[in-house]
Amino acid sequence: MIDDILAELEADASLEVGKQFAAVTARYFESTRAGKGQVSTPCSAEELAQRFAGEFPRDGRPVAEILARLEGDVIADANKYYHPMYMGHQTSAPLPVGVWMESVIGALNQSLAVWEMSPTATMIEQQIVGGLAKLAGYGAGAGGTLTSGGTEANFTAMLAARNAAVPNAWEDGLGADPPVVVYGEHAHYAVTRAIGQLGMGRRRGIPIPSRDYRIDVDLLTAALDRLRNEGKQVMAVVASAGTTATGSFDDLEAVGKLCEERGIWLHVDGAHGASALLSSKPPRALNGLRYSRSLAWDPHKMMLLPLAAGMVLTRDEGDLERAFAQQAPYLFHAGKSTRIVDQGIRSFQCSRRADVLKLWFAMQRFGTSGLGQLYDHLCNTARILHDAIEERGDFENLHEPESNILCFRYLGAKGRKKAGSGITSSDVEQIDALNRELRPRYNRDGTGWITATVLGGRPVLRVTMMNPRTSAVHVKALLDGLAAKAKEIESA
Repeated sequence: MIDDILAELEADASLEVGKQFAAVTARYFESTRAGKGQVSTPCSAEELAQRFAGEFPRDGRPVAEILARLEGDVIADANKYYHPMYMGHQTSAPLPVGVWMESVIGALNQSLAVWEMSPTATMIEQQIVGGLAKLAGYGAGAGGTLTSGGTEANFTAMLAARNAAVPNAWEDGLGADPPVVVYGEHAHYAVTRAIGQLGMGRRRGIPIPSRDYRIDVDLLTAALDRLRNEGKQVMAVVASAGTTATGSFDDLEAVGKLCEERGIWLHVDGAHGASALLSSKPPRALNGLRYSRSLAWDPHKMMLLPLAAGMVLTRDEGDLERAFAQQAPYLFHAGKSTRIVDQGIRSFQCSRRADVLKLWFAMQRFGTSGLGQLYDHLCNTARILHDAIEERGDFENLHEPESNILCFRYLGAKGRKKAGSGITSSDVEQIDALNRELRPRYNRDGTGWITATVLGGRPVLRVTMMNPRTSAVHVKALLDGLAAKAKEIESA
């Protein structure tokens, strides 16, 4: 029997089988990028669970037969990020070369913990991390590592900040009076999750209210003054370069100066917005990165790579190594010259794919200029949506887009009253209810897909432009489709 299995294994390694997989991917590219079919699935979770129910097969089946089911049962009802009417979460329509590189990465199966296990990919990661750290304004001693995404990147940075604040925490714990972390109210949930996971206690996180969806620097200053007067140790201040809700950039210059004056670790969550460093006109806020001690950056967002490709950078690479100070002689046994490039000494992950290779390929293929143009294009598409809303009377913008994210509300006939006789509290409640129901009803139809959030206690519609194929035509279709669906709800 094993001879039969080995024969099938060798057959699966053939170019012919590879072409079958590539054909499935190419057909997906072709159908979705042309805007055909549904953006998501009309099926319920229960229906999909039933589709994939059943025992594991005892005997294997032909590749072609399984691929046919893959297309019919899996891809058909998956979210189609390549579809130009997908304007949902911060998951990209990935660069095709990044997709094709996934098979090469899987075939090589390098593990980037130790140089001897991944000699070429490790050196590429060193080169790319160093280059992007330089782009962020960090000096020669900077470094970092790729991560699974922004959550791990932020957690890693918080661990390094904790080690700097409480150097003996690894061995002795945090004690009875842990330090605190200060962050903006619109920070990603990964920040508060890290505070809890690091054993500090969720209440050791101090949220700062925002002004225009950015951290209020005056309130931040007051909070730091109060904490100092109370004798509290501040482990870090976390600022956002591209908040999840609105894509807003905190005033990193002002926040950074404040942290520098007080000797506080500044971490910038740039998972979404750090890619603006590639833009021809990066936001002025990014000038403040020079004050930061660590930075989270997700190339799988605005650099349009397939999941997963996150990254954490530190001004002093030693901060990361000290945060993971642990002996593992069965791995890290090489000489000093080799050990310094082992990624395992500055990373949570030991078994880690060589995701840096798809980042390297994308940068070779398009250059920093080309990737920057794609970033600018996505941001401009959000601006097109903003301007289209300004020309209509049935929607309102909640903010100016600073990146590729825009939040807005459907107002309908009741909303138009505000320009005349005023709008009542009852009208506001009805508008809230309408916006709450509009997004799931619109998405269920399959003609488009958006997200939602809550700003100022009110439900709002939210769009994230992550597909370079989305154009003004699709923006108009989105607003027309939302308005039509809203009228159906209003007339029901």
